[in-house]
Amino acid sequence: MKKTLIALAAVAATGAAFAQSSVTLYGVADASIVKTTDKSTVLSSSGVMNNGTSRWGVRGSEDLGGGLKAGFNFEDGLSLNTGASNLSGGNYFSRAAWMNLSGGFGELRLGRTLNPSFYSVAAWELTGTANYSAVMSQFGGVTGGVRNSSQVAYTTPNMGGFSATLGYIMKGNNIVGATAATATTPAVAGVERAKVDLNAIYRNGPVAVSLGYNKTQDQEKNVALGASYKVGPATIAGSVIDASGKGKGFTIGAGMQAGPVYLVVDVARDTDYKDTDLLLEAKYPLSKRTFAYAAFLRDGKGKTAMNVNNVGLGIRHNF
Repeated sequence: MKKTLIALAAVAATGAAFAQSSVTLYGVADASIVKTTDKSTVLSSSGVMNNGTSRWGVRGSEDLGGGLKAGFNFEDGLSLNTGASNLSGGNYFSRAAWMNLSGGFGELRLGRTLNPSFYSVAAWELTGTANYSAVMSQFGGVTGGVRNSSQVAYTTPNMGGFSATLGYIMKGNNIVGATAATATTPAVAGVERAKVDLNAIYRNGPVAVSLGYNKTQDQEKNVALGASYKVGPATIAGSVIDASGKGKGFTIGAGMQAGPVYLVVDVARDTDYKDTDLLLEAKYPLSKRTFAYAAFLRDGKGKTAMNVNNVGLGIRHNF
């Protein structure tokens, strides 16, 4: 009898431990028919004219008590065309591979993750940072690569709508300029350079304002200052951007809820290279987790080449 009671107590204790933990499988299936200037029509699931890259991932958290939690996130990009994985960075979990500790002090996140500069753009960008975003098409370098590997990041608690994140990559984890040997050139070892990546974001009611900044040691900085404001069914957004190696300029656009359809027009102007990117987007919800979309993206080339027009018609399912 005593052994039975002990066994039941052990099972109960195990159940209590599992009750404090959670693991979730999630992902995105996104497919679109795409036509690009001077190219044949294709089916795409991870390209520029997809709303988002198809992917799957697993995330979880455990309640450690006292308001402290531990968590993790592993995410892999994949192709619906072939079933290939390892997208968005070349390794299996290139999209996300991190763990964190969070609580009243904020969050400490360690590993490969979307960088603070990306989250600063996402705070006001009108399409939800779709792959065909005019902002990212024109000024992709402003986020310093979208993801950082080996990042140590601290995010403050939300204080009346304000939060900030500081990310840092130690120079021993960031080798810049390394190349492999070829038949005609020797290998280059590369240089160790630390990187700082940060944001400051304010969201309160209809207003969102953010500053993103990143800089790799001994290289130029990237800066983006943007804001959006919602009034009735409409949202207006704009930014001023200085992207190292990608020019600098501004963006301005608007989104409008017209019945069930959400419409976006967004313009990104590079004042260095004298070119303009234009995005038109329409999204129609089929359910809470699935929507159809149509998008037109003109990739301006200034005086250097002919503009490239991209048209995509697709469907996205979140699970």
